Amino acid sequence: MKLLRVGPAGAERPAVLDEDGTPRDLSGVTAEIDGAFLGEGMDRARRALAAGDLPALEAAERIGAPIARPGKVVCIGLNYRDHAEETGAELPAEPVLFMKASNTVVGPHDDVLIPRGSVKTDYEVELAVVLGGRARYLDSPEQARGLIAGYAISNDVSEREFQLERGGTWDKGKSCETFNPFGPYLVTADEVPDPQDLALRLWVNGELRQDGSTKNMVFGIDHVIWYLSQFMVLDPGDVINTGTPAGVALGRPGEPFLRAGDVVELEIDGLGRQKQVVR
Repeated sequence: MKLLRVGPAGAERPAVLDEDGTPRDLSGVTAEIDGAFLGEGMDRARRALAAGDLPALEAAERIGAPIARPGKVVCIGLNYRDHAEETGAELPAEPVLFMKASNTVVGPHDDVLIPRGSVKTDYEVELAVVLGGRARYLDSPEQARGLIAGYAISNDVSEREFQLERGGTWDKGKSCETFNPFGPYLVTADEVPDPQDLALRLWVNGELRQDGSTKNMVFGIDHVIWYLSQFMVLDPGDVINTGTPAGVALGRPGEPFLRAGDVVELEIDGLGRQKQVVR
């Protein structure tokens, strides 16, 4: 299934796409696409969709993030070999972990706001993993795959001066408002046969900046979930941003950071496409 939420910000309705790409209203099945639904309610949604019981929604409505505000947004840094190389960093011996405020999550086509005083706002196309089960002290990476509800596109927008030049941890360069456009869909795990073989692309003003593959991850998705579960409990609805390939502004000649009026477009094979205007 492709799950989504449509409507004005703060008043989105849960929906699912049918085989023709028409959004169908899930309000009769669940009040929200959140951790509780992802943990227990997806079978009800599948049955209702198969039975033809879901009314159509107007396709022109705004698309919000495909899940309600997650409990956690956990991010993995330097997780692509080519991205580590372009930034001059050594490949990490263990996953690099940082957090992103959960209220950074916005719709896939919502504006991205440059923070006050920023001159180094950057983009990062990433595969996001959404948990459908609880991960706590997993015994092995093999246990992780069955806990994944689905996958989506994240733009892990970053302010590099705040992140790298102002001391402390990375979090303050990652948690500015609107810094995590998400969606358009949460594509359930059964529709993504191999999440380690997906192409990721990002354009700025029509120029292809990032063109990578999840094959190039240093630490695969199952390993990341297992690893994180040794340090924190992951709950249904939590989001993991799994890293970005080469091509970010920080690693390009002249460091072409984002400016007001820029248009950023992202896509990942099978997961849809995003488009944001920078304000």
